[in-house]
Amino acid sequence: MEQNQEDLFIKPGNQERGWNDPPQLSYGLQTRGAKTSRLYQRERPTGPGTPPMTPPTSTLAPPLSAVAPPISPLAPPPCSPVPPPIGSRVAPPTASGPIRAHNGFVQSEPEPEVEEVMSVLRAALEACRENVSSQLCVEIEKRLKLLLQCWTSGRLSSGVKRRMKSLSSDLVASRWDSADEAHRSLMVDHVTEVGQWMVGIKRLIAETRKLSPEQLRPLTALDCDVTGSG
Repeated sequence: MEQNQEDLFIKPGNQERGWNDPPQLSYGLQTRGAKTSRLYQRERPTGPGTPPMTPPTSTLAPPLSAVAPPISPLAPPPCSPVPPPIGSRVAPPTASGPIRAHNGFVQSEPEPEVEEVMSVLRAALEACRENVSSQLCVEIEKRLKLLLQCWTSGRLSSGVKRRMKSLSSDLVASRWDSADEAHRSLMVDHVTEVGQWMVGIKRLIAETRKLSPEQLRPLTALDCDVTGSG
């Protein structure tokens, strides 16, 4: 799944446990940190007679007293940052999320339409009906209706809508691993918004990836519509 800049953020700590609870990284920052840390891991040499690894020590560092002179009791206190003058304007923080420049003006990227996402999910469900029990199809359909209700009633944030659009595009293009990644990121970062219906999306991804190319033809036929509207 391609990570957008808005997927990399720091969530506030759990206020129920304490005011000083450490913040939590978003799913995108967690995965990026895990990939980056592996680049700096050093392999330990192996073989007979290999000495144990010990941290290097330096005997050339001068004592602290030779580097920093003693502080005089008559020395003035350190300078504090100068506050901005009264009446000056401070630039407001920039809004998060993808932006586009057009005719010299900066505007927010429009949110995806609900039908762009729901048409793909419904097509995936229809493609699965021959291979999936009717009871499971009814359960997935209930979750899709919950998603539609949450979307149309304004209970979903822009980040959730954009990630669901990305997930639907992955389904059309048969990028199953990327769709799973989008599902996990939504559960980590927005579980309160998606917890009621995301279990149906997860099962829909799992069942759709089992289908043959012939069975996926009604879903992949939506490729032009999804990419053209995005």
